[in-house]
Amino acid sequence: MNIQEIQNRILDLKKQNDICILAHSYVAHEILEIADFTGDSYALSVKAKSAPQKTVLMVGVRFMAETVKILSPEKRVLLASGEAGCPMAEQMDKELIKAVKREYPDYTVVAYINTTAALKTICDVCVTSSSAVKIVSSIENPNILFIPDCNLGAYVRDQLPEKNIKLLQGGCPIHASVNEEEAIEAKKKHPGALLLVHPECKPEVVRHADYVGSTSGIMQFAEKSDCREFIIGTELSIAEHLQYACPDKRFYPLSKKLICQNMKLSTLVDVYDAVRGAGGAEIELDADTITKARRCIDAMIELGG
Repeated sequence: MNIQEIQNRILDLKKQNDICILAHSYVAHEILEIADFTGDSYALSVKAKSAPQKTVLMVGVRFMAETVKILSPEKRVLLASGEAGCPMAEQMDKELIKAVKREYPDYTVVAYINTTAALKTICDVCVTSSSAVKIVSSIENPNILFIPDCNLGAYVRDQLPEKNIKLLQGGCPIHASVNEEEAIEAKKKHPGALLLVHPECKPEVVRHADYVGSTSGIMQFAEKSDCREFIIGTELSIAEHLQYACPDKRFYPLSKKLICQNMKLSTLVDVYDAVRGAGGAEIELDADTITKARRCIDAMIELGG
């Protein structure tokens, strides 16, 4: 079968089997074309909650599928590739953060949505990359423990100097692999281009950016901007997707290192296998984990996330 034939079979099977397909923006373009919803992890979880289908297939990584299950516990949730994890989400566990909380008992624990369901159970509020500054500014307590991404946390701290934000050494190894020299060199190579970066990048990279924002924010900025050239400081696939969306504009990756191997694990064939019942990993969370993890997500919603 060629790509189009596989896509057509997926479209037929997802209708037959009552499946909603969610695809994160970092996956391959041929998967985005057959998804019901595409976008950032939290936005996809919200879409899944309102979708009428009883089964949800997440084409992304495990913490994203877990978030879908937390928000829609009554639905069957599948992850296209069971091997697709997230180094950032998995680098801090409950025992570590419990120990840090004992050391800083008067701190509000703010968890980036890119964390496991287990870790969310002991956190106070969740944030996304697009809502982090707004949510943290809305928290009455000036003392904040921000986990796990120290680069996103540093960006929030720069925007909110009135807050006392404690950071731990953690984050996305892919975004953190880019250095300042690469940002400077890219701007020299493409002097007419705007540099758009994700706040998971290092502060020394962020300071050279013309725009800092989430994956969706970067895409929306590029699509609406009158500028014709952009350097994209997030996962390589975003430059590709933008080139399809805006063929009259030019998009240059900030660094060839910006490739997420875990996102690339999910293929169109994985999606096909999942919708026909021959693949996919089912996400199962116990009721106690769902209830406790849901609290920090609800707190985010209450604070305007």
